[in-house]
Amino acid sequence: MMQNDELKLKNRFEELASRTSDRGYYSYSEFLTSAEQDTLCRLHLTVPFTLEGGYPAAERKVAVFGSQDLCGYEEPTPICSLSIVPTSPKFADELNHRDFLGSLMGLGIRREILGDIIISENRGFLFCLDSIADYIIESLTQVKHTTVLVSRIETPPLSATQLPEATALIVASERLDAVIAAVYKLSRSESQHLFEQKKVFVNSRTEESLSFTLDAGDMVSVRGFGRFIYEGTEKETRKGRLRINVLIF
Repeated sequence: MMQNDELKLKNRFEELASRTSDRGYYSYSEFLTSAEQDTLCRLHLTVPFTLEGGYPAAERKVAVFGSQDLCGYEEPTPICSLSIVPTSPKFADELNHRDFLGSLMGLGIRREILGDIIISENRGFLFCLDSIADYIIESLTQVKHTTVLVSRIETPPLSATQLPEATALIVASERLDAVIAAVYKLSRSESQHLFEQKKVFVNSRTEESLSFTLDAGDMVSVRGFGRFIYEGTEKETRKGRLRINVLIF
């Protein structure tokens, strides 16, 4: 993130927090990347906030400034779930994340008002700001060469949002650089280079320490590679190495 862009982002967060503090109502950001979430978490604002993406394992999230104690009421985060389904599944192209995102961006929609896109059984499930949902429903009629129907849903089916199955790996230690190297089949030096490039995030915060030790439940995002949830150590092998479990998205 460029310095000028980061300064603007910090000012925006401070403005939203101040608005909530002064007026006593909730304020919301647009969808934030992992790096932007990290910037927010490091500001140490006095106004309470949460990060919401529409489902537990979301990567892109909206910052919600305010709480019931501060505002005196609760309100739902303005995130909408949409299903994007081929009208003739038998004749549909094989659709991927890039196809869905490209078609949405082709409508002139900014990426910041779109959250995660989940692909399941050649259908897309999109999280977006509620303010843009009706426009997408009316305007998105085709993905790649496939005609689609878009509709609001309460939540995507469990099969689309359920966590992946656990993968067992053998590592020398629970150090973050060792775990990343094992998950993405990298050398330790390649893994360490990702830290130098500030591409590693743990629970939405940049992590620059190679020796950072993961706790069970930590969400790790590595820009350009993907993300995984660390489930902890299963056992120690006879050679003193560790058998760990991870959920790789």
